[in-house]
Amino acid sequence: MRRAFAIGIAVMALAAVAQNKPYITRIFDFRPAPGQFVDTVPAYHAGEPRDSLLARVGRAICGREETDDWGDVTVNVKPGMISLGSFGGYVVFGFDHPVVNCHDYDFQIFGNSFQSAASSSRGGSSEPGIVMVSEDLNGNGVPDDPWYELAGSEYNDPKTQHGYEITYYRPDENKPRTPHPDDANIIDITYIRWTSNDVNPDSTAGYVYRNVYHAQSYWPQLEQGSSTLTFKGTKLKNNAEDQGRMFLGRWQQSWMQFYKDWGYVDNRPDYAYDGSEPQQGMNMGFKIDWAVDEEGNPVRLKKVDFIKVYCAMNQQCGWLGETSTEVCGGIDIHPDAVLAYDRGDVNGDGEVSVADITLLVNLLLGDTENPRSDVNLDDETSIADITSLVNLVIDQE
Repeated sequence: MRRAFAIGIAVMALAAVAQNKPYITRIFDFRPAPGQFVDTVPAYHAGEPRDSLLARVGRAICGREETDDWGDVTVNVKPGMISLGSFGGYVVFGFDHPVVNCHDYDFQIFGNSFQSAASSSRGGSSEPGIVMVSEDLNGNGVPDDPWYELAGSEYNDPKTQHGYEITYYRPDENKPRTPHPDDANIIDITYIRWTSNDVNPDSTAGYVYRNVYHAQSYWPQLEQGSSTLTFKGTKLKNNAEDQGRMFLGRWQQSWMQFYKDWGYVDNRPDYAYDGSEPQQGMNMGFKIDWAVDEEGNPVRLKKVDFIKVYCAMNQQCGWLGETSTEVCGGIDIHPDAVLAYDRGDVNGDGEVSVADITLLVNLLLGDTENPRSDVNLDDETSIADITSLVNLVIDQE
């Protein structure tokens, strides 16, 4: 009776609902593996602290609102690009809110993959990166909770190696170079040595080549104090093929990197969620429902707070260099989605109470709604939501 009386007489103003930013806003970590774009995409200035480099990474892939000369504001969700280097190089980032599991494509991460005119729809530039997600279970705002891989199309492929570990060895930049005997563009085929635990004996050791196009050190300068770098993760099978031809008595390389089906960053051209029609074969984004644990068991996550992308290929493509995943920004596809376990908290005060019932009644009487008013999750605000909310309040008492 008192609850009904409170609903009848209480008056509450509708507070404005703050909108979440749809683009990446935070960089937590960046650790590239050796590669030809290291310390240039983004640039690294000798002696700068790690925080300074992370800020530069943020300027490259965190979205922002930009005002033009006429005062019009546009949202730039992919202002630049970073390169992760060879296998294992990674970046960790987040949004200004948790990404809610909507059991759909939940977020998109942009790369710079493109389709070759010579490949029909099979490939072009494809440098797949694996996505991992984590929930801030301890609430400290730091990505130190368990990570889960989003299992893409190649997860169960017999040639996919889970638990792959690679170690790179810092090179002597002054040692004599060993050029490729048949390719003047490759000026050192024994530049950065690596070893791994690959089960294929032909792939337990090799080198990151150095080419004529990039003269800087391929060893990350933030790691100058380290003689080795080790990365662990899932390695996908190679996707590159030299489809070149003989020309004037010499072999002319023409590399094709074939697409994986789905579930990887920088693998296929991205759908930008800009209102245009998606084209067949585009990367549509990533689903939290793809999360699996280290044994490959599905993991049910209501939300994720941290996202990690790492290069999943250990592959050299002649003069083209190593395969290295690029990241060009990202979006939460449903930035204002409400967590399922927050449903009923209509006023957003962190509790489900009579105050929420009062606000919901006022919303219905005023023929308005807010993102939290769909309590029963049927995509509309109605009397049925009041019934669901009353039941939620009773269940808590």
